[in-house]
Amino acid sequence: MSDAVERLESLEERVALLESRVEAHVVPAAPEDSGVFWALEGLRARAPEPGAVMMAGSVQTPNGYEARWQVSALAEDLFSSDFAERAEALSALAHPVRLRIIQQLMTEAETVQDLAGTGEFGTSGQIYHHLRQLTSAGWLRAAGGGRYEVPVARVVPLLTILMGVDR
Repeated sequence: MSDAVERLESLEERVALLESRVEAHVVPAAPEDSGVFWALEGLRARAPEPGAVMMAGSVQTPNGYEARWQVSALAEDLFSSDFAERAEALSALAHPVRLRIIQQLMTEAETVQDLAGTGEFGTSGQIYHHLRQLTSAGWLRAAGGGRYEVPVARVVPLLTILMGVDR
């Protein structure tokens, strides 16, 4: 076989592999008569045993930000990871004032002044303390001009955590 034919066959194999990967990530719309677990069934069809976990959402926050986001992870990767490495990010959320601050920043407030104006978060020093914790853990980011916001990539995970707690 000539070198050109071998190279062409190799390229065809690589293109076929790339196309199969793209097709595997296309999630068809659920038909109206599909079951309640249409997303779960789609994940199960794509994930090898022992399974996978997925978070996905399409959300418009009350203050007008749009978040379309999804992520998945294989169960074996999650179980073999160090759960404790996530403690700081979870700890930053594990405070009622911080959760209310995040809620306010996703609904009505933009600045420290807005937060202080509600009267529920204490002094501006106390507010900045909570903002530093949330920013350090990645739940908030400074947007300039004294404004803070929840990064779009954190909106769906945050709402997923809240849903998980409600279960």
